[in-house]
Amino acid sequence: MRRWKDYPVPQSERRHDVPATLKVVEGCWSPQLRNRRNLLVYLPPSYETDGARRFPVVYMHDGQNVFDPHTSFAGHWQAGSALAHQARRGFEAIVVAIPNMGNQRLAEYTPHPDLIRGGGDGDRYVAFLVETVKPMIDRKLRTLRTPEHTSVVGSSLGGLISLYALFRSPWTFGAAGVMSPALWFADGRIFDYVREQKPPGGRIHLDIGTHEGPDALEDARQMKELLTDRGFIPGATLSYYEDVGARHNERAWARRFRKVLPYLLGGPCPETGRPSGSFAAMDTPADGAAAIAGDGAGG
Repeated sequence: MRRWKDYPVPQSERRHDVPATLKVVEGCWSPQLRNRRNLLVYLPPSYETDGARRFPVVYMHDGQNVFDPHTSFAGHWQAGSALAHQARRGFEAIVVAIPNMGNQRLAEYTPHPDLIRGGGDGDRYVAFLVETVKPMIDRKLRTLRTPEHTSVVGSSLGGLISLYALFRSPWTFGAAGVMSPALWFADGRIFDYVREQKPPGGRIHLDIGTHEGPDALEDARQMKELLTDRGFIPGATLSYYEDVGARHNERAWARRFRKVLPYLLGGPCPETGRPSGSFAAMDTPADGAAAIAGDGAGG
């Protein structure tokens, strides 16, 4: 841990949800993508007090939006308070938040190229997670290393690449949080990919806000049916939410992440159904399609 540092937040700003146990790994080099970025690593409350215990790991995309409102580009997930809440209930995990690379984000989070928008470097990004980030985390920390203890989570394009990563590398990831996924990208090529692949096993949480637009809602419903056809079992290995009134933004994802985290860590499936009244709330307006096209706020 000598190369790791405490996350540089003044004590007066701890009220902004940045956990005291957050570390930063500066300048992590990706030979797959030929770029360098900082990684944020959250250590759960029991990590220091129980030196023999190993912990599951959750890998999260758009890392600058996960913990710190001052670095987020579109609001943040309030993950610090969510993790503290679930730790009190017995669900503790190491969280690795991988920041996006700005104008490279669309390319890294898309497994197939789009004729208009480009992209399609998702294989190299998944290889970065599998071949560089995870081995480093496993070397440095007391992790549970098997797929059933390793999750990948993201929203929008991050949700798309999370779903892809589970199918692409099932020997690495055993659960995926697929939140408001951009299933439309590259003319919906992800549907063909899921249909063509051997089902990877593991568990998937898939969700969508009912105010994200009729196309996004229909895409999510179709993916739920496809995953069911491919062997995922609703209420067991497939969790599905329609978040009533929710739009395409971090506020909605933060609320859902808090409730879904135990499931990703091997706990019981949360309430499923269509729609899910347990998340009913109106969010501030946000245009998800515009956000994605702008390669920024929540896309």
